[in-house]
Amino acid sequence: METGSLTGLDQRARDIFRRIVESYLETGDPVGSRTLSMTGVSLSPASIRNTMQDLTLAGLLGAPHTSAGRIPTHAGLRLFVDGLLEIGDIGAEERREIDARLAASSGKNGGRSFDEALNEASSLLSGLAGGASIVASPIRDAGVKHVEFVALGHDQALAVLVGDDGSVENRLMPLKAGVTPSTLTEASNFLNARLKGRPLHEARTEMRTELDAARRELNAAAARLVEDGMAAWSGGAERERSLIVRGRANLLHDRETAEDLEKVRTLFDDLEQKEQLIGLLDGVSTAQGVRIFIGAETRLFSLSGSAVIAAPYMTGRQRVLGAIGVIGPARLNYARIIPLVDYTARVLGRILDGQET
Repeated sequence: METGSLTGLDQRARDIFRRIVESYLETGDPVGSRTLSMTGVSLSPASIRNTMQDLTLAGLLGAPHTSAGRIPTHAGLRLFVDGLLEIGDIGAEERREIDARLAASSGKNGGRSFDEALNEASSLLSGLAGGASIVASPIRDAGVKHVEFVALGHDQALAVLVGDDGSVENRLMPLKAGVTPSTLTEASNFLNARLKGRPLHEARTEMRTELDAARRELNAAAARLVEDGMAAWSGGAERERSLIVRGRANLLHDRETAEDLEKVRTLFDDLEQKEQLIGLLDGVSTAQGVRIFIGAETRLFSLSGSAVIAAPYMTGRQRVLGAIGVIGPARLNYARIIPLVDYTARVLGRILDGQET
C-alpha cells in the first residue's frame, strides 16, 4: 500500500479510512473496529481490524497511547483532505454576516479604516471558524508622490513621505552640523527626482548605488540627510508590517488531557513568531485559492501538530495584497472552514480594492 496516495487503497480500505477520519474530525476520539461495525460497514470486526492494521502500516492511521482505536496521522489527514474531503459551501446567513461586517468596517476612505477592515476580518473569521485567525497586513507598494525635509529647530527635522495611495509617513530626524535650509531643499529635490512614482522598498538598493555616485553633486550634509531619510522611512518594509491574531481562547475548547493542553501552549508560543507567520502567509500569497498546511508540513507548527487553512486576498485585478487564515488543531472542520476562509478572503479583497481606487 502506497503512503500518501489513494491509488494503493481498494474500495474497502477507502471506505473504512474515510469513516475513521470523519468520525475523528467530529469527535476527536480514537475509532475502533466495533464502533465502525455499528456505522453500516458490512464487514465483520475482524475484517475491519485487518484493514485498519493495513492502513496503520501504510502510515495513514496511528494508535494513541494504549487505545485500541485509531486516529489519522498527519499524512492520513493530508490524504483525506486532498482526495476524499467533500467541501460544501457556506450558508446564505454567513455570507450576509461577512458582507455586512466587512463593509461596515471599511468606511468610505482609506487610512485607518484599511486597518479596521483587517481587524474585523480576523475577528469575524475566528468567531465563525471556532479557531484562531491570522491576517498579515499587506506590503504597501504604492509609489512615492512627494518627499520633503522640514526643519523643526536647529537640531531636528521632520522627514515626510507621501504615497500615491494617500498614505503619509512622518519621521523625526536629528540634524547634524552644517545643515541649512538650502541643504534641506537640495536633499528633498534630489529624492523627489529619483523616487517619484516608484515604490520605496523597490528603490532602496538602487538608491544606495545612486547616492554613492551623486555625492559629487550633493554637499556632504545633503548626502547624509538623503541617506538618513531613506533609512527612516519604512516604505512598506517587512519590519513595519503587522500580524493580527484573534481567537486564541477558542483553541482551549475541548482540550481535556495534559497532552492536549501542552500542544495548545506550544501553539501559543508559535503564534508569537511574527516573522515566521508572516513568511508562511506570504507563501500562501504566491498561490491561487486556499492552501492547507498540516502538522510538520510547516516547521513552525511541527511540535504543536496544528493545521493552517489560508487564502490570499487580492484586488479585482488579481494583485495579491496579503493572506488570511485559520489556525487550530489538526482536527479542524476542514469541510466548513475551507469555504469560510475562501469567501472571507474574496470579500476582504473587494473591500480593500475599493479603498485603493
